[in-house]
Parts: sequence; structure tokens; C-alpha cells
Amino acid sequence: MADTQITAVAQPRQKHLTRQAPVGCAACANRRPGWFCSLGSAVLADLELATSTISLPAQAALFTQGEDARCLYLICGGYLKLTAGRPDDRQMIVRVAGPGSMLGLYAVLSHGVYEVSAESLTSAQLRPVERDRFLGFLRSHKEAQMRAVQCICQEYRFALQDACRIALAETVAARLGRLLLELAHQIGEHLDDGGYRFPLLLTHEEMASMACTTRETVTRTLGQFRKDGWISIEDSLITLHQPERLEALL
Repeated sequence: MADTQITAVAQPRQKHLTRQAPVGCAACANRRPGWFCSLGSAVLADLELATSTISLPAQAALFTQGEDARCLYLICGGYLKLTAGRPDDRQMIVRVAGPGSMLGLYAVLSHGVYEVSAESLTSAQLRPVERDRFLGFLRSHKEAQMRAVQCICQEYRFALQDACRIALAETVAARLGRLLLELAHQIGEHLDDGGYRFPLLLTHEEMASMACTTRETVTRTLGQFRKDGWISIEDSLITLHQPERLEALL
């Protein structure tokens, strides 16, 4: 039954999605505290029964803003960008989502439409959960209900950060610094020395859009951050050596 429902949900994008043999969530190295993949083992086992694993190649659409939210997706591996805007018009990047993120949660809980579009930045592995199966899963597990509330609160915090970055940071350096800190907390690894490291997945033009500036200014400002020793960029990884310096810009 689960396979039939998942196939129906994935049907419109079957040219992108590839079904894989399920990998046990309890053994996954990407499990992150506070997200659905960190539920208790018994609850997590029931969630696995409702889904399988699919693979999405890089630069492929998962769902589009305004579509009926028939399914939500747990990211097991890889990264996706969430964008909002009008069709055939400028798109705003809302955030970058990585392992542990649940996409489409609010839309599914409200029986509405996707408020953003999701596109893979890298190849990604996901677990789709059909709406009715997920709602039934929530009714059966109080722990999952609390985790859903926590995830909705997390989404609210991301939206608030986005608004504050645009409205309250007075300089380009402050807006870009805040963006780097947000990415570090959302998809980064906390290092022993207090710094952060995360993959540099966005182009300078995309970062400029999120920081309300130009691509040239982003390139120049990142260059200054590197010259000052606050960050380093190597092999498509960015390391924040002195995040407190970026915080001080705010």
C-alpha cells in the first residue's frame, strides 16, 4: 500500500526521482537533533514504514510554489534551496535546507499548497511521506506531534532571521555576515575551535539576492572577510574562523 501511494505522489516528477533501497534511519549518520530524524527508535520505525527512499539529481525541481501539498519530504542527504516568487519573475531564495529538514510540513498540516518551490542544489536523498499517512502517523505518536510543533517554530525562526537580515542590518557587510551565520547554523558543522564549516552551495549572485546587494559587492566583501582572516574558502567549503567578528557587524 505504501509503495502504491508513494509512486502516485512522485509520478509528476518521475523523470527526476529514482527509487532506492531504504536505508534505516536509526543507522543514518546525518541524523540531527531537533528534527524528525531524531525521533525515538520506535516512533522512527513507524515513520519508515510509511515511506521509502528516493534520489533526486542536482538542479532538479522537487515541488513548485502553489502546487497542492500532497506529500512532505524528509531530507536524508544533500541540499535543496527553497525559493518564493511569482512565475516567470524574479525568485527570492528563502533558505537552504540540508539533512534532517522536513519540507512541506506547514502546507501538509494546513491541507494547503506549497508556499515555496524546492530545487536540489546537489544530488539528494529524501523520504517522501504522503499527506494522509503522515497525519495518521501524527495521531498515533505524541512525540511526533511535539516534534512537528518544534519544526514549525524552527521555520518561523528562519523567516524572522530572513526579515531581520533585510530590514535591520544597515550595511552590506552586516547583511552578508548575518547570511553566513544563518547558513552556518542551518547546514553547518560546529568545529572544536568555535568556528563553523559548511558547503558553499550558492553563487555570488544568489547570495547577493539574499543580502539585497550586487554580485560584485558580495565578491568584494567576501574577499575582505578572507583578507581579515574571518573566513576561508577551499574546495567548495567555507569556514567561519571568527564568527564573533561577523556577529559584531550586526
